[in-house]
Amino acid sequence: MSSSIPRSLSALNITFLGTASAQPSSTRNHSSLALRLSNHVWLFDCGEATQHRIQQSTVKMGKIEKVFITHTHGDHIFGLLPLLASRLNGAGGTAEGVDDPRSQLGGHQEPLEIYGPLGTRAYVRNGLAYTHTLLSGPYVVHELRFPSNPAEGDFTALPLHASESPDGRNIAQINGVWENFYKNDLVSVSAAPILHSVPCLGFVVNESPVPGKMEPKKYINDIKRTKTPMSIMTRLQQGESVELSDGTVLHGPARRPGRKIVILGDTYDPSPIARLATGADVLIHEATNAHLPGIDPHTKEEDTFESVEARAKSRGHSTPQMAGAFAKHIGARKLVMNHFSARYAGNDDVNEESKKVMTAIAELAAEQYQGGLVCARDFLSFDVELSQ
Repeated sequence: MSSSIPRSLSALNITFLGTASAQPSSTRNHSSLALRLSNHVWLFDCGEATQHRIQQSTVKMGKIEKVFITHTHGDHIFGLLPLLASRLNGAGGTAEGVDDPRSQLGGHQEPLEIYGPLGTRAYVRNGLAYTHTLLSGPYVVHELRFPSNPAEGDFTALPLHASESPDGRNIAQINGVWENFYKNDLVSVSAAPILHSVPCLGFVVNESPVPGKMEPKKYINDIKRTKTPMSIMTRLQQGESVELSDGTVLHGPARRPGRKIVILGDTYDPSPIARLATGADVLIHEATNAHLPGIDPHTKEEDTFESVEARAKSRGHSTPQMAGAFAKHIGARKLVMNHFSARYAGNDDVNEESKKVMTAIAELAAEQYQGGLVCARDFLSFDVELSQ
């Protein structure tokens, strides 16, 4: 984010663009969510048709600056190449003898940044190369490398794409995590491995400490007495200390903790991220499968809560109870479940049967967790409020 951004975020908003697992349905698209930080947008995962969901939402394509990929399963990454083509004005070239300005990038544009596990860079480079896609702006891929991954190399012998920045980093894991692998004055991003059927990441977005609650009446008398411009209130609001003309020193309120958002990829056990995730304001956790006898008509007669959980785990996934237990474990203020099986329709705002199903799923999570609970549907959007 540019240096022109204010010293604190004016907004922190989450919009779900896709909440389905494996296969999409008529009411749920493949996985993706947008995190809006003031006027800037970061995507987390980019399943098939994410760009269509963006066009149908309030998210602005041109504001997307970063994409974070949790793992390289298709339902989390198949939409990345089309998104790049839309975001960076891609095209398939021109007829022979006609120059296309996209074939030669110029200027000093900031690249769109992509973060993901090993294989992300190769997927993007090969996909763009073999579809002959030209982009009018640059991109860069940073890979979070597991200890078992090679330190160098990126699973492809193809040279850099014409739009690919050579500055992509291979970020080593330290003490089991990737702490603060991205950081600026307003936010930092950390990651940790979470257990799935393939290498998978969970991300933690931490807002830097924010200005404390201001009590103007504490300062008004001294400001007026010394005929100091009221504009110093802005500095006090930022927590600064200001000396007045008579030597009086006014101290702004102490800064308070910023917001913490934890966004998990697919997982049957996210415990490796627990330390980084503790105290989350919002935890986004998958809940792919649930046992809903008497509510879900697809329930098998021989199934039990235990058998459904065992089957979910065997495929690298979680149940609502597992999501609730982890939310309780890390002391999350709010749990938002997503990545639901295609059998659970995402139109519970207008359909009574769907509402019964999603209410029952929330009740299963509530057996383990007594905080704020939400079952996400596509286009669900909410602001993340400060906790104090």
